[in-house]
Amino acid sequence: MAGFDPQWFATRGFGGHGAALGMRYHAHGNDWAELALPYDAKLIGDPASGVIASGPIITMMDMATSLAIWIKRNAFVPHATLDLRVDYLRPATPGKTVIGRGECYRITRSIAFVRGQAHDGDPDDPLAHVAGTFMVVGDVAGMGLNRRIEA
Repeated sequence: MAGFDPQWFATRGFGGHGAALGMRYHAHGNDWAELALPYDAKLIGDPASGVIASGPIITMMDMATSLAIWIKRNAFVPHATLDLRVDYLRPATPGKTVIGRGECYRITRSIAFVRGQAHDGDPDDPLAHVAGTFMVVGDVAGMGLNRRIEA
């Protein structure tokens, strides 16, 4: 059975912006994915406090929710972020890795609905909550990013 393997994708697909930020695969389930954003001085937004800028966290949450859609569809299918509301609740703790969890809770013919949160060690004390929608544009065969899932 052809399918989408987020761990395989993360090791090969995080080129460009994701690779520049240092995003890594962390975990996944049937409709969710977690990514890790290790603390790095190049991500600091406020030099006085050492706090990571919100932009890298928002980028990670966009990718984590995207991965959740591909996991739920069990295929790499092009889609575009229509809306990603981010409630930034508090600054990340300097020196800590930020974990971003995205979940796809519903897919219609053309829209995927997602939600998630980012935390730096305690999911009960999140940095940010996200909710959004993605436009699903269809299947593309032969993109080389789907992978057999081992039974």
